[in-house]
Amino acid sequence: MTPILEAVGASHAVRGREILSDISLRLHPGETLGLIGPNGSGKSTLMGMMAGLLRPSRGEIRLEGRPMARLGRRQIARRLALVAQSAETAERITVRDAVELGRTPWLGALRPWGAQDDDAVAAALDAVDMAHMAGRDWASLSGGERQRVHIARAHAQAPRVLLLDEPTNHLDIHHQIAILDLVAQLSVTTVIALHDLHHALRCDRIMVLRAGRCVALGPPMEILTPALIREIFAVEAEIIPHPGGGRPVFAFQRLA
Repeated sequence: MTPILEAVGASHAVRGREILSDISLRLHPGETLGLIGPNGSGKSTLMGMMAGLLRPSRGEIRLEGRPMARLGRRQIARRLALVAQSAETAERITVRDAVELGRTPWLGALRPWGAQDDDAVAAALDAVDMAHMAGRDWASLSGGERQRVHIARAHAQAPRVLLLDEPTNHLDIHHQIAILDLVAQLSVTTVIALHDLHHALRCDRIMVLRAGRCVALGPPMEILTPALIREIFAVEAEIIPHPGGGRPVFAFQRLA
C-alpha cells in the first residue's frame, strides 16, 4: 500500500545549521501519529515540511506517493490541512466566515461557491458543535472555541491528512480532552505535535524527537518507557496502571 504521507531522509537547515536531520516516516490512511520531544527538538519544523511550507534541504516529503515539491499549493491543500499553533486574525469575521476559508482550494473561476460548499461548512460546524455560534464574531470566542473553529475550517477543507501543531496548547484540561476527542472522530490520517505524554498515549504511533533527530518510533506503550523518558525529558517517570483497564498514567519527578 502506498503511504498517504511519507518523509524520506528529510532534513532542514537554516543558514547552514541543520534543524532536522534524516527523518524517515511512512504514514498510512487512518493512522494517528504523535510527535513528542523537548522544546526545540524539531516538531514544528517537521510539521512545516509535512505541510509543504518548508522545503527539505535534503531528502523529500511525498504526498500519496508524489514528491510534494512537484505539487502546487492547491493540489496540496486539497489533500492536506494544517492547524498551526497560532492561527489568529485581526479581521472582523464571523465563525462561519472563518470556516468558509477551508473551501478556498476547491473554488476557482470555473468553480464558484455552490451548494456543496454550504453543505461542507455546515457539516464542519456540526462536527465541532459550533453551528449555534456560526454568526458570532471571532474576537468574542474563547481559546477552546477558537481551536474548534480552526479544526472546523480544516474539516471543511475535506483533507485526507490533518496536521495539528500543539492543538491543546494554552487550553484547560477539559478543552484539551474535548479537542482530542473531536480529532479522534474525524476520518482522516492525523499527525499531532504534543507536549503532554498522557495525550500521546491516544496515538497509534509516536515519534520521539531530540535535537532534530528521531530517537524512537512505534506504539506509545512500547516507546514511552521510564528509561526513554529519563533520557529525553530529564525526569523520573513511574507508569501507573489504570484500575479499570484504561490508559495508564505517568507520575513524574524531576531528576536531582
